[in-house]
Amino acid sequence: MSEPEYDRLFNTIEELVMCHSPSGVEAEVDRWLFDRFAALELETWQDEAGNAIAKISGRDSSRSLTITAHKDEIGAIVKTVGDDGTVEVRKLGGSFPWVYGEGVVDLLGDRKIVSGILCFGSRHVSHESPQKAQQDKAPLKWENAWIETKQTAAQLKAAGVRPGTRMVVGKHRKKPIRLNNYIASYTLDNKASVAILLELAQTVKQPPVDVYLVASAKEEVGAIGALYFTNRQRTNALIALEICPIAPEYPIEDGVAPVLLSQDAYGVYDEGLNADLRACAEEEGIPLQLATISGFGSDGSIAMKFGHVARAACLGFPTQNTHGYEIAHLGAIVNCIRVLQGYCRV
Repeated sequence: MSEPEYDRLFNTIEELVMCHSPSGVEAEVDRWLFDRFAALELETWQDEAGNAIAKISGRDSSRSLTITAHKDEIGAIVKTVGDDGTVEVRKLGGSFPWVYGEGVVDLLGDRKIVSGILCFGSRHVSHESPQKAQQDKAPLKWENAWIETKQTAAQLKAAGVRPGTRMVVGKHRKKPIRLNNYIASYTLDNKASVAILLELAQTVKQPPVDVYLVASAKEEVGAIGALYFTNRQRTNALIALEICPIAPEYPIEDGVAPVLLSQDAYGVYDEGLNADLRACAEEEGIPLQLATISGFGSDGSIAMKFGHVARAACLGFPTQNTHGYEIAHLGAIVNCIRVLQGYCRV
C-alpha cells in the first residue's frame, strides 16, 4: 500500500474504534458496518446471535469459506449502583483496571450514555488506607476501583444505568494516533481486523467458493457469535482474523509480517489450511511469522474445539500491549488483506 492507502486504512480503523461495542452491546458498530455493506451490493444480514454477515457468491456454491473478525471489545459490566451514584463494575472479557488507568469511561445506559471517572483512590495515604497496598504490594483489581459519576442514583436509573450495563473506555480517550506507519489505539483487537473484512468485501469478486465475511459477536466472552454461526451454517473452512501478542515468550517480531498460528490455548489449527495460506503468502511475496501461543483463543480454534468446523486457521498482525493501548504496523494489516485476497482467488 502507498502512503495515501495507509491513510485510508488508518481512517477506517479510527471510525471503527470510535464505535462502542462491548460484548453483547454492539449496535453502534453494527450500524456503521451495515452502512458500509449497503454500498457494496452484497447479500448481508444480521443473525440472531448478533453477527454481521456479508456473503460473496462463488463459482461453486456447494462449498464455502468463512472469514471472521470479532467486532466486540473488552470492557466491564456494572455490578452495583450505589445510593450516592458511585458505580462498581467487574471485568467483561480480559480487561484490567490498571490498563485503563484513572480517567474517563462511558456507561452505556439503556437510554443515555453516562460518562464517569474510573477511580482508584488518593495516593497521599498511609498504611491506614486500603489504597496504600496498591502502591506497595497488591495488584489493582476491579474490586478496588469504582466509577465516580457525580449523579444521583435516581439520575442514573433514569439514564438506564443498572446492573448489567456495559462500561468501556470513554470516547474522550479512544481516538487513535499515528506513529509513522503504526497505529496506536484501544480496541485494535479487533476493530483493525473488521477493517480487513471490509476491504475484502470491497475487493474480492467471484471467488472459487462462497465466502462468508462474519463480523462476529461476543467473541471476548467465549466466541458466542462464531459458535452460533458455525453451528447453523455449514462451512468447509474458517479463517479467524486476530491480533497476535508481542511478548518475550513468543517468537513474534514487530513489523509488517503477519502471524500464522499453529496452536493456541484451545488446540491446534489445521495443517492443510495453514499450508495453503503459507503458499498464498509466498506467491504474493509476503513474509509470514509462524507461532504457537498460549493465553489466547480465536473464533477458529474455539469452533474447531467444539466440532463446528473441521478446518480452521488464525491469521493475525503483531501487536504490542494486547488488551491495552495497542500498537500495530499498518503494513502488517495490509499484508493480512493481501494474503486473503490471494487465497480467495485460488
